[in-house]
Amino acid sequence: MTALVIRGGQLLDPAAGVDAPKDIFIKDGRVAEIAAPGKLKGITGIDVLDATGLVVAPGLVDMHVHLREPGQTHKETIATGTACAAAGGFTAVAAMANTLPVNDSVETTRWMLSPERGAKVRVYPIAAATRGMKGDALNDYAALKSAGAIALSDDGLPILKESVMREALAAAARVGLCVIQHAEDTRMTQGGTMNAGPASFRLGLRGMPAEAETSLVERDIRLVNDLRDARVHLHVAHISTAGALAAVRQARRNGLRVTCEVAPHHFLLTDEHVGFYNTNAKMCPPLRSAADRDALLEGILDGVIDAIATDHAPHAVHEKEVEFDKAPNGILGLETALGLSLRWLHKEGKLPLGRVISMMSAQPAALLGMKGRGTLTVGSFGDAVIFDPKAEWTYKVSETLSKSKNTPFDGWTMQGRIRWTVSEGRVVYTHPA
Repeated sequence: MTALVIRGGQLLDPAAGVDAPKDIFIKDGRVAEIAAPGKLKGITGIDVLDATGLVVAPGLVDMHVHLREPGQTHKETIATGTACAAAGGFTAVAAMANTLPVNDSVETTRWMLSPERGAKVRVYPIAAATRGMKGDALNDYAALKSAGAIALSDDGLPILKESVMREALAAAARVGLCVIQHAEDTRMTQGGTMNAGPASFRLGLRGMPAEAETSLVERDIRLVNDLRDARVHLHVAHISTAGALAAVRQARRNGLRVTCEVAPHHFLLTDEHVGFYNTNAKMCPPLRSAADRDALLEGILDGVIDAIATDHAPHAVHEKEVEFDKAPNGILGLETALGLSLRWLHKEGKLPLGRVISMMSAQPAALLGMKGRGTLTVGSFGDAVIFDPKAEWTYKVSETLSKSKNTPFDGWTMQGRIRWTVSEGRVVYTHPA
């Protein structure tokens, strides 16, 4: 038996509509009791976390990470990636399939879930939608779901063939999974390394037009509409353009089950942050224009964007220290997402704290059907992030728990210092005193 009490904190659970001082008793990985401060009965000889003056929120859920294992352990492992997750307040992460080999099999899915991987928090594999992520033949979705896959995606690559995407949406719906699309028409972006615009022209780099994202989102929404099946769920990964967001907004008005996520780097940075060929500002989709960035912020405020996801994509130092057009896409994100969101969405943007927490816990958990995650109610998993919402701190990539260091946020001031992260009743991260 494992048992833990979190005393004296301000419980903020948007899914349950709770924002009040509470004590929480966690037993055998689940929330056993929640009571007013000092009202828990018969709780003695148990580990206690004193959360006085702190917010206690449901453990964060990241529906888009790259843990690089199997196959690319020089960048990250499941153990180091989930250590990063814990340090960032995340207690559940959904791992994309672009590993080596690609996670398109029951065997690889189960391998990722093995206790031997040393995960610090709960990992949910996202399996490839097509064999080898080649965009042609579908995988066995029912078998993958039975093995533990939480969703389907060829993220890193789009499903370009219309017939294959239609079949994937329909097949996924039959087994109760969503299809997460990397919306990029690669026929329009071939050879591109950053957003097409004044910045790419000035740097002499081939640009990736916003239309490459928008057009594929519009096509996929048309497929959802044509299928006329309420079970079909299309999720747009790392949305980055005003046009794609407008398409999602209209789809929702039309009653379609179309959702989307945004990464902090896309709602904070623009293509001007590439500066003088900074490879730590290179990702896919690329940093976009200020107008796109502002549209994403509006989408967060009005609720069209469902979730904040990191797209945590570690790369070794030597892989990023090359010419811009040769560098791989992606940045770290797990340790900075909450701090950036609290600073720029909550403190500066005045988005209610509960909305930020919901977009990083309850809403992604609901999108992926993670039962018992994203909330702190009796019977739910004992997942919590305990933080000081008023504390400012500076992110130093030299202190990262990742095996990689590729971030544009080194030295940035963050908001909300995490004190503890609790995963299924176990303290998996404690801020160094």
